[in-house]
Amino acid sequence: MFSLARPSTSSLFATPAKLAPGLLLTGGLAALAFALRTLPGVSVLSPMILALLLGVAVHNLAGTPASTLPGITFSLKRLLRLGIVLLGLQLTAAQLAAIGGTGLFIVAAVLAATFFVTVRLARPLGVPRPLAELIAAGTSVCGASAILAANSVSRARQEDVAYAIACITLFGSLSMALFPLLLPILALEPQAYGLWAGAAVHEVAQVVATAFQGGQEAGEFGTVAKLARVLLLAPLILAMGWAARRRASNAGEGGGSVPFPLFVVGFLAMVGVNSLIGVPEALAPWTTGLTSFLLTMALAAMGLGMNIRALRAQGLRPLALAGISWIFVSTLSLALILLLFTGGTALPA
Repeated sequence: MFSLARPSTSSLFATPAKLAPGLLLTGGLAALAFALRTLPGVSVLSPMILALLLGVAVHNLAGTPASTLPGITFSLKRLLRLGIVLLGLQLTAAQLAAIGGTGLFIVAAVLAATFFVTVRLARPLGVPRPLAELIAAGTSVCGASAILAANSVSRARQEDVAYAIACITLFGSLSMALFPLLLPILALEPQAYGLWAGAAVHEVAQVVATAFQGGQEAGEFGTVAKLARVLLLAPLILAMGWAARRRASNAGEGGGSVPFPLFVVGFLAMVGVNSLIGVPEALAPWTTGLTSFLLTMALAAMGLGMNIRALRAQGLRPLALAGISWIFVSTLSLALILLLFTGGTALPA
């Protein structure tokens, strides 16, 4: 099995001819993932997760040709960062205002507390810190996208990334099933239920599926709350980078050993552009689709370098950590909503 953990500089800037086989493979798997998502019962999974599964299947059943390695590495590194930068074009400062000061406080407080508690619980549970950080980022922010972004700082193994995404898929799916069942019992108002889904459920697609089961108003409010949560990915990654440099410095390894994630600056710049200028309505579906497709190609590339036996060797302790983190984010967000939230502002038409 080859490793994509430390790609050479030449592999990242290879000639188009060398990149083509790998890009065709990851692009083909991404396209297949989008096609599969149209099947009944499969739409609950995001294309990114489907592409990861397809990549794992190809690598472990048929093997990955060595000629595709440069393109796969390019997808995993460069296209991933480009996709995260373009993700900023789906967010605006107005979306933060739409959920109100209290709603924004709840989203930020739940995110910070979930990340902190998850990482802190890793040591007593015997979960390595890099994997714990990926689980924490995926649970507290936005699922697979957050896991990929966090890995630029955590530098976890590819098996760790896959394990974390599997956990996010499992517990996010449980939220999709349980939150609507609890709605009549809790008697939450539409905006409160939407905020709960937006603050607690993992993947953006899972939030949409969960929130709209509470009605149109709940669905729209939950989607906006989730996008506001995604916006907080940037400061989280910057904080993780700062903490990693500090740990390296304290260990005598030099404070500059962890690179500054420049793509986060690009992400924030795109948020600023979208807030001040906005994406033309005719172009919005294209930019959204391109963003999703690039991130899906990156997940396909991740799967193409992953060994199932190494994934199984992780054991159940990381799964237990993810389960505790899921319970924590769900209960803390609900408690804060019941205590503090009285409704947000009107959503933009």
